[in-house]
Amino acid sequence: MPSQSELRENSVVLSLRERKLRLAERDGYKLYHCRFHARVALFVATLLLPAGGCDNGPDVFVHDANVGTPPGNSAMKYPETRRVDQVDEYHGVKVPDPYRWLEADVRESAEVADWVQQQNEIARKFLDAIPERSEIERRLTELWNYERYSTPTEEGGKYFYTKNDGLQNQSVLYVANSYSDEGRVLIDPNQWSEDGTVALSSYSPSEDGRYLAYARSEAGSDWQQVFVLEVETGNEIDGPLKWARFAGIDWKKDGTGFYYNRYPEPLPGQQHQAAALNQKIYFHKLGTKQSDDKLVYERPDHPDWHFWSGESDDGKYLVLSIARSTDPQNQVLVRDAAAAADAPFNELIGDFENQFWFIGNEGTRFYFLSDLNAPTKRVVSMDINQAGREHVTEIVPAREATLDGASILSGRIIGQYMVDVLSQVDVFDLQGTQLATVELPGKGTADGFIGDQSDEETFFAFTSYNLPSSVYRYDVLADKVEPIRQPRVKFDPEDFSVEQVFYHSKDGTRVPMMLAFRKDPERAESSPTPMTWPTLLYGYGGYSVPITPAFRPEYIAWMEMGGVLAVANLRGGGEYGEAWHLAGKTTKKQNVFDDFIAAAEWLIDEGRTSREQLAIMGGSNGGLLVGAVMVQRPDLFGACIPMVGVLDMLRFQEFTAGQFWRDEFGNIEKEDEFKALLAYSPYHNIKEGVAYPATLIMTADTDDRVVPMHSFKFAAALQRAQAGDAPILLRIEERAGHGAGTPVKKMIELAADRWAFVVKTLGMDVEQALK
Repeated sequence: MPSQSELRENSVVLSLRERKLRLAERDGYKLYHCRFHARVALFVATLLLPAGGCDNGPDVFVHDANVGTPPGNSAMKYPETRRVDQVDEYHGVKVPDPYRWLEADVRESAEVADWVQQQNEIARKFLDAIPERSEIERRLTELWNYERYSTPTEEGGKYFYTKNDGLQNQSVLYVANSYSDEGRVLIDPNQWSEDGTVALSSYSPSEDGRYLAYARSEAGSDWQQVFVLEVETGNEIDGPLKWARFAGIDWKKDGTGFYYNRYPEPLPGQQHQAAALNQKIYFHKLGTKQSDDKLVYERPDHPDWHFWSGESDDGKYLVLSIARSTDPQNQVLVRDAAAAADAPFNELIGDFENQFWFIGNEGTRFYFLSDLNAPTKRVVSMDINQAGREHVTEIVPAREATLDGASILSGRIIGQYMVDVLSQVDVFDLQGTQLATVELPGKGTADGFIGDQSDEETFFAFTSYNLPSSVYRYDVLADKVEPIRQPRVKFDPEDFSVEQVFYHSKDGTRVPMMLAFRKDPERAESSPTPMTWPTLLYGYGGYSVPITPAFRPEYIAWMEMGGVLAVANLRGGGEYGEAWHLAGKTTKKQNVFDDFIAAAEWLIDEGRTSREQLAIMGGSNGGLLVGAVMVQRPDLFGACIPMVGVLDMLRFQEFTAGQFWRDEFGNIEKEDEFKALLAYSPYHNIKEGVAYPATLIMTADTDDRVVPMHSFKFAAALQRAQAGDAPILLRIEERAGHGAGTPVKKMIELAADRWAFVVKTLGMDVEQALK
């Protein structure tokens, strides 16, 4: 959605060498770069409220929007949505689900497809009638039209990077002989489809730079097909390898082939909805058929576990990481890289008590980023001949700041810290002595610093809410930063201010929030006529994913129209380590919603905005956030935009990757967690007779991460319950998914619809700003 989820939105699972999903391009879209192991994100969410009960027989949860009361008094005319007598019983509680039929795949059900078409027609009629929309889209197109680059990756003396000229639907992969050369086009995904919906989702060059394995996805789906080309000629020599998902491509050091993740072929009609179970790791030898790929690892006894594998930089060991959910805690196994494909692994860490991200090795001594006895994380080492956490040696101690990532280059440990959400990068020797602090361009987000252990150079991107990503080279031994590529944009970053504030949540917890806005004399504290301003409040709050400053062209357009951007760093994220994450998951998920509500109240109480001028937005897990708080506090907001959200908290585990999210949201099989889920589930807590804020629900027909049934059911219930005149719109993007790979044209259209909706429903006067 990746909004910021775009961002790291990032949300899930595990990696060995790269600790998190690296955004090869931060400015509005993602490219998952599988250099060694990519951490893939799955976005979800949930809510908390109380369930009702009855002493006589089983409890009955009364879903007010789903009982036989008449529809609300909204002036909008919505499609008639059929209701069914579906009732499920959980732990003695009966829960109605009258819109169960909307769970059907739009490609398989003519009735759902017709309903979707009617909803889109209503949304388009409303959005297209907004006078400012065309000018908003024009300005967004101007802002998006600038060159943007990923950080380069070097293998075999060749540098691989992506570039977008500005309005290309998909970024183009280049190869060059030096980090500063333009090089030549290696892969242009814009040639793959007329509408730009077939995307390069990941790539991985072989150690000698001779070959490149890459994955492509279609219409935003998580499903991938893997191909191999010869770098020198650009000729495709292998593939497709089918049914990959979060492919995790990692080459053997000798270049004979690579490891990748694969799932069983789904049943007909279930490609975009069936649960993602029974992942396996295979080794593919170049020049052979996929049917000849060698099985490396599987766990049929735990079909919901998932794995990542890769060779150590010295080529001696194959390291395997195992996760059972979206939590960062993992098992670690290892074996000789030269062993047969089906050779057994030796266990280094055999439980899920702690996070152990492999970052490199010196012989048999392995280095890990770990939360063992360190919620904000530290670097530790272990001799694999003496495995187990009891034999861990501390290298870089934990600090108050969160260690968000680490890598080993030229005998140096590069630690990426978050200090109150902002980046700080420190360099240590292998004994843990600090040698330097990397000089960053300012206060914002630095992302990168990966490479082979022998590399003397590495690259990073730096960005903030008013600064598009610029690419820098870091000389590790000389401790020298060199700018490589800085984009030229059609606005002046100095016209905008970025500041950080802190507020207190319901239980007294201190929470940071970033504010970005256009500089304006009327905004100054000394102004004789202080004003409130239209404000967009954004949040995520889940999966230990930190929301750090990142540039998006649509944010600049919003600020140019006089809007304030507010980004709250909620519990459930990773801003302050694992303790911050744990304080906002499962039965404590309500803390996340309380933090977001408190952010809104602070903005109003401080005179920064008013209820009528406050809009909220979030995607994926952030879509859950928006759905939850608008149902809990409909009086607090003027407009709400839940995007690709998890909104039915009792059924999420039935679809695609949903079973991975149970450790984050809760498991309905456990009574206490079921009660918590039911208490805050947005779909189940909509009430008749309530005037809900203006709401634009956004999803996509090919979202096989958070399937669109969440948005469908939520929209149907909300439209029926609405007692006020504010519109409840459902916008369904066609041939699009959860966010990754979305063509630039579609991204601009999505942003134009969002801002037009907010301008209309908040009553903003933006005529002068758009001239």
